[in-house]
Amino acid sequence: MDETENKRMEIALEKLGVTIARWAEQDEMPTDAIPGLSLFRREEPTEPITGMYEPSLCVVAQGAKRVLLGEDTYVYDAHHYLITAVHLPTVVQIIEASRERPYLGLRLKFDQHELSKLMADSHLPRPKTQQSSRGMATGEVTLPLLNALQRLLDLLEAPEDIPILAPIIQREIIYRLLVGDQGARLRQIASSGSQSNQIAQAIDWLKDNFAQPLRVGDLAAHVRMSTSTFHHHFRAMTALSPLQFQKQLRLQEARRLMLTEYVDAGTAAFQVGYESPSQFSREYSRMFGASPSRNVASLRQSAISGIGNSDGGALRS
Repeated sequence: MDETENKRMEIALEKLGVTIARWAEQDEMPTDAIPGLSLFRREEPTEPITGMYEPSLCVVAQGAKRVLLGEDTYVYDAHHYLITAVHLPTVVQIIEASRERPYLGLRLKFDQHELSKLMADSHLPRPKTQQSSRGMATGEVTLPLLNALQRLLDLLEAPEDIPILAPIIQREIIYRLLVGDQGARLRQIASSGSQSNQIAQAIDWLKDNFAQPLRVGDLAAHVRMSTSTFHHHFRAMTALSPLQFQKQLRLQEARRLMLTEYVDAGTAAFQVGYESPSQFSREYSRMFGASPSRNVASLRQSAISGIGNSDGGALRS
């Protein structure tokens, strides 16, 4: 990138940050006007938070965030976006933020139908190659991508234009990603019949049926794969085995039930599929670092103190 291009990038990032800061007072602010768009502002680093990343693009105008997926670590900042192609359980932490230079970011959820439609309707250029089959990756932020995101945020000033212009701009953003350095990842998952697409179908099934007993062989057959092939590709995409993935879904939902619906630990355990309260308590403590009652009490106190969730879909699916 030459000096002129670099200067344009810095100007675009500064403008994007000013716009986010204007609309996001603190923590997460979903925008009702533009479905799938959320803006974020934090004035201090956060503790690690366990949550679910949805299929989405995450961009930072200022600050930095770290995401743990299994044993993999992803750090993204103003020059690197994070792309998530399927639902993935993660541990998220804002690592650069201050009152003088707050963390400013956005998340735009993918419209999977629009993604597939764009691939079917367009003669897309070949994407850059990729080495990993993970469902999450970082990529280099480009000026065209920043400009498209800025135009999307500018529509918040003209809500009457959103129904017509927002879908057009979102289509451009998807296009920029499909032809970018992580485009092959999105294309594989959106391509019907591909192994990545089959694993994505399995993940969707697990999200909807995590409380049911899991027979991996049956799930593999459901997505038309052999058990051994399914295991291999599931772990390659998610960094977890199917049973580990199910466990994280169960524990996160149990925490949500206790935190937002005020059910007790035993009831939460039963509702998410556990038959043994003691096993639930052990696995919960292992994942969240404290017993269910202590962890939920701490989360409620943190919320009162102003230490809320970050933009990883924490406590949400």
